[in-house]
Amino acid sequence: MAEAARKVDTIDVRPDFTQADADALNQRFEGVDTTTMLKALFDERQLGEVAVVSSFGTESAVLLHLVAAVDPTIPVTFVDTLKMFPETLEYRDTLISLLGIKNANIVAPEAAVLAEKDENGLRWSYDPDGCCEIRKVEPLARAKAGLNSWISGRKAFQSVTRNNIPRFEIDDGRLKINPLGDWIKDDLEAYFEKHDLPRHPLEAEGYLSVGCAPCTSKVLPGEDPRAGRWRGWDKSECGIHEDVTPLPDNGKDGVNDPIF
Repeated sequence: MAEAARKVDTIDVRPDFTQADADALNQRFEGVDTTTMLKALFDERQLGEVAVVSSFGTESAVLLHLVAAVDPTIPVTFVDTLKMFPETLEYRDTLISLLGIKNANIVAPEAAVLAEKDENGLRWSYDPDGCCEIRKVEPLARAKAGLNSWISGRKAFQSVTRNNIPRFEIDDGRLKINPLGDWIKDDLEAYFEKHDLPRHPLEAEGYLSVGCAPCTSKVLPGEDPRAGRWRGWDKSECGIHEDVTPLPDNGKDGVNDPIF
C-alpha cells in the first residue's frame, strides 16, 4: 500500500521527447519523402500538441502548403514582433486564405515588456540580441509553452550556421521537426512552380530572407540567403533556434549524406 502511495505521489518530470526519440525518427524516415512523413506523423498522433512556427518569409509558402495539404487544422503560429514589413503581414494573410489554414495564431511581445525594455522602439539599433529576445524569443516561448512538438522551416542551405540540419531534433524537451532541413534551393523553386505558390512581395527586390524591417537588407550577388539579416553585426540567428544537433555519420565516407 505504501509502495502504491509513493507511485501516486511521484511527479514525472521527464521531457516529452528525448534525443533517442529524435534519433529513432530520423532513422525511420530516412529516404521517405516529406509529404509521406508528415502524413504518417499526423495520422499516428504521436506528436502531442503540435504547431507550425512560420515567419511567412520568402520560402514559407512551401512548408505551409505541405502541412495544409495533409492537415489544414494543424495550428500555425506567427510571431509579430511589431517591427515587420507591411508586405510580410499582407503575405501572411494571403497564404492563410489561399492554403485554407484553419488555425492561424499570432503572438506578440507584451506591451509592459516593451515599455520597460524598449520604450523608444530603437533597441534593435544598439542591442539586436536584446531586441530579438523581447520581441521574438519570449513571445514564442509563451506560444510553445503548451506544445509537445513544433515544426520549423529551417533549411541547411540557407546559411553556414544551419549546415547538416536533421529532420528531427530536441528543443528543450520538445520534438522539433525540420521537414525541409534537407531541401535545396532548387527543390523549393520547383515546388513553388509546380503548385503555383505566390512569392513574398519583397523577394523580387532582393530580400532573400525577410525578418524585421530595421534589421533586414537586400542580399548581394554571391552572398548566402541570410546575409541580409543583421548586416554589420556578429549575429546570424534571432535566438529561437539553438545549435543544430548533427546527423550521425552514415559510416560510408565520413560525410553525412542528406535525407531525401
